[in-house]
Amino acid sequence: MPFIAERLQVSDSQRAELQQIAQSRVLPAGFVFRAKLILMLAEGCAYSVIKELLQTTGPTIARWKQRFLEAGLEGLDTYHPGQKAAVLTPGLRAKILAATRKKPKDGSTHWSCRKLASTLGVSKDMVHRVWREAGLKPHRLERYLASDDPDFERKAADIIGLYLNPPQHAAVFCVDEKTAIQALDRLDPVLPLSPGRAERHGFEYYRHGTLSLYAALDTKTGRVHGKTAARHTSLDFVEFLGEVVAQCRRNQEVHIILDNLSAHKTQAVREFLEAHPRVRLHFTPTYSSWLNQVEIWFAKIERDVIARGVFTSVPDLARKLRRYINAYSANAQPIRWKYSDVSRRIHSYEVAATGH
Repeated sequence: MPFIAERLQVSDSQRAELQQIAQSRVLPAGFVFRAKLILMLAEGCAYSVIKELLQTTGPTIARWKQRFLEAGLEGLDTYHPGQKAAVLTPGLRAKILAATRKKPKDGSTHWSCRKLASTLGVSKDMVHRVWREAGLKPHRLERYLASDDPDFERKAADIIGLYLNPPQHAAVFCVDEKTAIQALDRLDPVLPLSPGRAERHGFEYYRHGTLSLYAALDTKTGRVHGKTAARHTSLDFVEFLGEVVAQCRRNQEVHIILDNLSAHKTQAVREFLEAHPRVRLHFTPTYSSWLNQVEIWFAKIERDVIARGVFTSVPDLARKLRRYINAYSANAQPIRWKYSDVSRRIHSYEVAATGH
């Protein structure tokens, strides 16, 4: 027979309330457990019996018994004040911003919210809040290439003027070539997308060859005239220029925007210009191909056709490129250039045009 311990003195009102708590299905489980423990002590149950029935320990029983003796039913409740709320003071904000601009000492290249918060002893939410308010995004990286053209502003203004205020009745084309486009054929079948799963391509591929794509974007209509070629020589370029000019009305002034590729400045090109005096070339400043609107279109055809395309041969690649060009031109819209901030001047280190 188990040893009967000394009964814990409990008043009738306390007993009634303890029984109500012990039978509750909505109160916290810990509170119900402690009410049962006190009731068993009031019945004189031994610690060994209570430990077995409630799956607890002797120190736990002793602790809650002492709290009940000191504070009654209120002693069975728990109170966790938690940590004192951190206040984002101006000094702490400045400390977070200053630390963000420095490199981490562990050799990594940039901070994450959690890493900086751990280093400074603050919460990650506070770091995120400071970054958001200050417009800081350490995880992002933008690249730029500064133009070394001493005549940058004049050339840039000339080209932007053709976009925003072209000569009356003149045709304006943006011309460039996309070279070495690979006809890649996947060795494994493409697995189509399905709910919860992205389209999947095999890692292995076969190169069938390459070709170049010449493109001329009409800035007024947005339509594109394209031509594929095995190479990108000056003669190929001159031939393409002839196709572009042939689309224009007789005696119509033609302005062509292009970059500084050596194939664009050969004797053959000069002879073409002498034979077509109504054609004028406008060269972008060095390292400023972003001023050429056709680059926006090249980025689009790269995303839409080339990057994920499967091409069984070079002719198959050429056919799919022409099909896309025809479909695009059938519903083309001009690229509307505008300054997002008219108070800013255009500089030689800009990296992307704003196309709308």
